[in-house]
Amino acid sequence: MEHAGSYQEIGITDIKGIKAGHAQDFQAGTGCTAIICEEGACAGVDVGGGGPASRETDLLRPGNLVQAVHCIMLSGGSAYGLEAGSGAMQYLEERGVGLPTRGGLVPIVCGASLFDLGVGDPRVRPDKAMGYEACKNAESGSEPAMGSVGAGTGATVGKLRGPDYMMKSGLGIYGLQLGRVQCAAIAAVNAFGDVIDYDTHRPLAGLLRPDKSGIGSTHREMLKGLAAGESAADNDFLAVQNTTLGVIVTNAKLTKAQCGRLARIAQDGYARAIIPVHTSIDGDMIFVLATGQVSVSQDALGELASEVMARAICRAAASAKPAFGLKAACDFMP
Repeated sequence: MEHAGSYQEIGITDIKGIKAGHAQDFQAGTGCTAIICEEGACAGVDVGGGGPASRETDLLRPGNLVQAVHCIMLSGGSAYGLEAGSGAMQYLEERGVGLPTRGGLVPIVCGASLFDLGVGDPRVRPDKAMGYEACKNAESGSEPAMGSVGAGTGATVGKLRGPDYMMKSGLGIYGLQLGRVQCAAIAAVNAFGDVIDYDTHRPLAGLLRPDKSGIGSTHREMLKGLAAGESAADNDFLAVQNTTLGVIVTNAKLTKAQCGRLARIAQDGYARAIIPVHTSIDGDMIFVLATGQVSVSQDALGELASEVMARAICRAAASAKPAFGLKAACDFMP
């Protein structure tokens, strides 16, 4: 990878005040990931897909009262997994972190969940205890692992032809520092479409070919179906199984409105790495956390955010391991 200027690759925890940690049940195929800013960060969100499962996203609208968020919780488990956010609230309250009120501190925890109930054990979902554990695991301040961990434990991609032809995905992290500006992304990739390498434009993971000898193309198969007069898929599997969850973390000074705008621009990163993206059966969502140390150009930061998000998505696919009878990118790498 080559860049003009002085770029340095960073982790998400290299940004001052940010901690992140995972908890998961590998056998059940689900987990959660906590991104914590105990001092509070300005935040925004953008929803690009048609089937989101989310927690406390309305308070991120610019006109609403709350100005600082203390944690973003990403999880599997579909709507059940939103309970993991309660574990983060308990963890933060115990440490004296939250919005001061007459009734005590109220930690502000936003979050979203992806659907991984189709792999592993669907009776096991991220809960309050698992959310608490993810926060505890963030205490070291070290960079969290990538691959089939945390919110990406049960993530899959390439679902046009159902579970027999999909592949394993996971969670990826990528960050860059340019001058004093830091911007990092974390993505749990559970997409309907295929993940395409940012640099080579070759498929990393997605819809398997009919003989499962390699990775095919959801894009081409969808267009073939359109030309043949196929109607909407009649397989219920497609309607609930897809969502890519992302968080952009930056040390930039941003308002709530600017955070929301940045989240929308960062959806371009999804489009650079996932084909097709933002379908009616994806719940794609991006949060932004801005810690407020550096003044920036909004447009330039948006381009940086889009790149780190795309590369985090690619890492999510590239670092996944085969599981639950599903192939992963490493099965097709030289």
